[in-house]
This record gives sequence, structure tokens and C-alpha cells, in this order.
Amino acid sequence: MLHDPNHLYIFDTTLRDGEQVPGCQLTTSEKIDIAKDLELLGVDIIEAGFPVSSPGDFQSVVELSKAVDNVIICALTRANKNDIDVAADALKYAKRPRIHTGIGSSDMHIQYKFNSTREEILERAVAAVKHAKSYVEDVEFYAEDAGRADLAYLAKMVEAVIAAGATVVNIPDTNGYCLPDQYGAKIKYLKENVKNIDEAIISAHCHNDLGLATANSIAAVQNGARQVECTINGIGERAGNTSLEEVAMIMQVHASQFPGLTSNLNSKMFTHISRKVSSMMRMPVQPNKAIVGKNAFAHSSGIHQDGFLKHRENYEIIRPEDVGLVEADIILTARSGRHALKHHLERLGYQLDKDNLAVIYEKFLIMADAKKDINDEDLHTLLK
Repeated sequence: MLHDPNHLYIFDTTLRDGEQVPGCQLTTSEKIDIAKDLELLGVDIIEAGFPVSSPGDFQSVVELSKAVDNVIICALTRANKNDIDVAADALKYAKRPRIHTGIGSSDMHIQYKFNSTREEILERAVAAVKHAKSYVEDVEFYAEDAGRADLAYLAKMVEAVIAAGATVVNIPDTNGYCLPDQYGAKIKYLKENVKNIDEAIISAHCHNDLGLATANSIAAVQNGARQVECTINGIGERAGNTSLEEVAMIMQVHASQFPGLTSNLNSKMFTHISRKVSSMMRMPVQPNKAIVGKNAFAHSSGIHQDGFLKHRENYEIIRPEDVGLVEADIILTARSGRHALKHHLERLGYQLDKDNLAVIYEKFLIMADAKKDINDEDLHTLLK
């Protein structure tokens, strides 16, 4: 069973939750291509699909199971026998299979989605885990809408499914509802009130409806969660999921806040895999997206450029090469200062004294007011 309390397990659901985005569907060969890169990236688990949902998704799980060697391959199901039977069949070639089954845990879902009772839902949860366990050793249970669930009932459900054989318990903030302190407190409550909690890994699965998915996932880790469910570029249903690259770099930058906690991720692959997923899913990455946006390491303000050129760490807490970029960009605009202009002119082989630089700078500002961005060709023209 997976359970190293000093390891943060990275559960990538780009190929399942991420692929649910309208217009982002992938072919099986595209999924295999991305899965192989995810394996090189160092994720621990790949959620390959929801096998019962379509013949194509079933086949994708089958083929990913054959193509990937060192990563757990996970298949999603609902809490019913047929879903689980189909998932087990799809996972038959997986070297390390996991079935991910679950049901709603909030009173909202119990009443309005399932038209049921707490007691009946608890029975269905336990039955689903037991059935999945008859096929595979590694069973993950999701308590859907745990973000809005009653804490005492959620704890009772988690305890029951662990007793039934769940090796991972997923506490999803399905609607991106929680604040970080609320979600962290929910994880802490389960750690302190579920007597068999140490027999399973607590997993965080957060959505970004209020822009808090990454913050909530980090709060979960701070309170004892040891698996984070995330996607490349934060792609996913509605406003998206927790961004894998954001979680990884937060853990790296703030390593002192997570003493002894490790992952297998190679952050130098982030830029490459971000661009691949964006291209294959036809989903552009917003320019100001943390870590992988095209402006994440671009400096255009004159004050920032001057400070950056004097000492990188004045304005960068992450080195671009740590996420697979060659270097930061100093963007020339009408907001740029003399230091940035001098930097680019020297890069092109021009050496100017202070007086000549002052003259050129004034001409540069006129050009920059007329154009949004200044390129190398513009600088050559300026110097003529």
C-alpha cells in the first residue's frame, strides 16, 4: 500500500477531469503521449479516465495501462457495481491499478442528487469500496462535495470506507466553495476524529470556482493531506482544478514550511508539458498564469527591470530555468527604463556611453509610444 507520510503523492487528473472541458477531448494516442510525459515528470498516479462513460474512454484506460510502467493507473467510477466491474476490466493490463469510486457526502447531494438518506448513502459507499477491493488492492474513495458536508457525518463516512478497505480517502471541494482555513480545518478534523485515519492517505481534490484551488490544496497538505489531485495548467471542469505546477513550486519555494516532505516531480519539465497540453487540448494558457504563463518571467516596468538587472532576486522568487525556461524576458515598452534599454543594446553588440544612451533613450521612448513592443529589428533601426 502507498503510505509514506514524508512523501507528497501527486495525483494527476489532466486526462480525466481536465479532459472534461468542452472542446478539449483527446484521442487515445494523444493521451498516451501526455501520459508518458507525466511519467517522466514524476507524478505518482495518473487518472486515465472514466471507463463506463464511453467505449473511447474505456479503450484509453486499457491502452494507458499498457503504455505506462512505473505510475499507478487509476480509473474513476460511481458507487455502483457495473461501473466498478467495467473499470476493473479496463485496468486489467495495469501494473499498478487503482479504482477510484465514491458518492456524494453533503446533505445537498444526498437530498437533491440522490434523493436518499445519510444512512443509505453510507451503505452504498461501503458496498462500493468492498466491491472495488475484490478486484484491486488500491482503492480510493471520494466523498463528493465534502467541502459542504457535515463534518461529523463526513468523519463517519471516511471511517467506514477505510474499514471497508479504502487505501486513499479523497475529500473533494467539488464546487470550489471553501476558504483555505475552512478546508484545512476539515482535513485536521478528520486527522483528529477518524480513529483509523492513519490506515489511509488523505487526498485533496479542489476546484477553482473562487480562485482558491491551489491555496486550499496547500492548506490541506499543511493539515495532514498527503495526496494532491491536480492538472497541468489547472485545466478542468468549470473554472478548473488545482494547478500541478503551482503546488510543486509552492512546495519548493517554501520548503522550510514542509520539513521532510518530498515529491518525485522534475520541475524542469513544466514549461514543456504545459505547452504540450495546451496545444493538444486547444486550450491557451492565460499569459499571466503563475509558473507557466508567457508573462510569468517577463519584466516590463522600468523600476522592476532596473532592480532585476541589478539582482535577479529583487523581482524573481523562482529561477526560470527551474521550470524549463532558458531565462527571464526583459520586455521593452514605453514603461522601460535606461537600464533595460542598455541591457538589450549590449546584447546586440552596441556599447554606448552615458550621454549617447540618454539621446537614444529619448528616441526610444518616442518609438515605444508608437509601438506596443520593441524588438531587435527596431533597436537596430534606432541605432542607425
